[in-house]
Parts: sequence; structure tokens; C-alpha cells
Amino acid sequence: ALWCLMMSMTPTGGCLLDLPWEDILVPHILCHLPLQQLLSLQRVSKSFQSLIQLYLANMRCFDSSQIGPAIPRAAFVNLLKDNEVLQQLALQSCSNWLTDQELLPVIGQNHHLHHIQLKGCAQLSRHALVAISLSCPNLRQLSLAHCEWVDSLSLRSLADHCKALEAVDLTACRQLKDEAICYLVQKCGRLKSLSLAVNANVGNVAVEETAKCCPELEHLDLTGCLRVKNDSIRVLAEYCPKLRSLKVKHCHNVAESSLSILRSRGVELDVEPPMQRALVLLQDVVGFAPFMNLQI
Repeated sequence: ALWCLMMSMTPTGGCLLDLPWEDILVPHILCHLPLQQLLSLQRVSKSFQSLIQLYLANMRCFDSSQIGPAIPRAAFVNLLKDNEVLQQLALQSCSNWLTDQELLPVIGQNHHLHHIQLKGCAQLSRHALVAISLSCPNLRQLSLAHCEWVDSLSLRSLADHCKALEAVDLTACRQLKDEAICYLVQKCGRLKSLSLAVNANVGNVAVEETAKCCPELEHLDLTGCLRVKNDSIRVLAEYCPKLRSLKVKHCHNVAESSLSILRSRGVELDVEPPMQRALVLLQDVVGFAPFMNLQI
């Protein structure tokens, strides 16, 4: 069906391939079609192959998951070899094989990137983060979730060069300690979203420094940060008036005495109030929840 569309006649008697490629086809037609289908078009003819190569060279957003659950290494290298205008790059479906060798050339030739998603890309090294920090000064969103190769030195490089950062996901970056997080938030005061989840090395010092340095903070994920305690949550409530959501599930040292301050402000929390939790447990045990007036 797509091939028929591209070969159909225009009102002037030609096919769509006769329209200006850079002015019409690439920015106004191909951009609305799934990437996987566009790649299939390359097999139709040499003209289609040239057209799709032009599209790939001018593509602003690349999400590997649009191609499939596991894009081949050679295909990835070929797709992005001529592109120097990428703004968004998402590579989570490349996590099984992506190394510095494939990523660094893409980063090095794309200085306009402002969104990068590397969740689960465990075979990269700290050199990848240093390359990102040096090549992408306008970076605003970065996901490094489950990238245990991220260390304090590479994070310092990111903080020194990417001060426009607004969202950083450091979930399960277990090498990072309070000192590294403090350096990041001191340099990147525009942060609106930060995840430090699943990191037993993160404690009160990092949370309190984040609160004091990032007044625009809206979302904070501390899931499983066992060293975080009530005092830091109170500081968070004091210094972050724009906070909209806080995740503290499995933070066993955080109690309702500190969370109630945020709860009263309408902040979305991932743990229920003690009374609500008790009712849920009771319902699970006996199969019903007795009538109770929770406003009493």
C-alpha cells in the first residue's frame, strides 16, 4: 500500500517521487511514516534507496524501538552514518550489543542532541558519557538507568559541560555516591526531574543538596534508597515548592511524619497513608474493608 501511494500520480501527471525531495517529501510526507516501513522502501528501486538515505541523513529523531525489539548492529551503523542533525536519540533496544565503538561516532557528529536515552545499555563505558558531555552542550534530558558503568568522574564531566540539563535518570547507577550527586546538582540547578532509585549509596546528603540547589525540581525518585531518612524529606519540602511527585517506596527510614507535609500540598506519593495501608492489608486478609470514617 505504501509503495502504491509513493508511485501514485499527482495532479500534474507525475509520481510522488517527482516532487521536491528536500522541500516536500522528506519534511512533509516521510516524517509521518513508520521508520520500519521507510526502510522497506529502500528495496523498491535505486530512486527509493536514494530518497530514504536522504531522509535518514536529515532525521531529527531516532528511536531504535521503532524498527523492532532488536535492531542489528550493522543496520544501526548504516542508518546513522551520514546524520549530523539528530536532536533526539533513543537506543534502549540496542542494549544487547551497543558499545562505545558504535555510539561514539554518532555522538561525535551530532552536536544538537538534547534528548538521549541509553537505558540498559550496559556494554558502554564511562567514555561514552564523557563524549556526550563534550559533544552535546544543549543536552536537556538523559537516561542512564541501569548503566552501572557510570562513575563519579564521568558524571562530573557531564555536570561541567551540560548545565542545561532538566531531566536525568540515574536509576541503579550503583557506583554513584552522595558526593557525585551533589556535584551534579550544584552545576545543574535547572533540574526538574531526577531519579536516584535503586542506589543504596545515596543518602540524606545528596537529597538535601538536591533540594537546595534545584528549586525547579518537580519529580524525584528515591525508590529503594535505604539511607534516605525523614530529615532530608523535610528539607525537600522546604526548598522545592514546585515538587509534584516523590517516590520513596522501600525507603524504610522515611515515615509519614515527613511525608505528610508533602501530602498536604498535593504532592503525588507512591506510598499510601498508614491508615489507608492498614485498610488495604485488612481487606486482603478478611476479604472486605469495614466502614470507617477517615475524616474523624
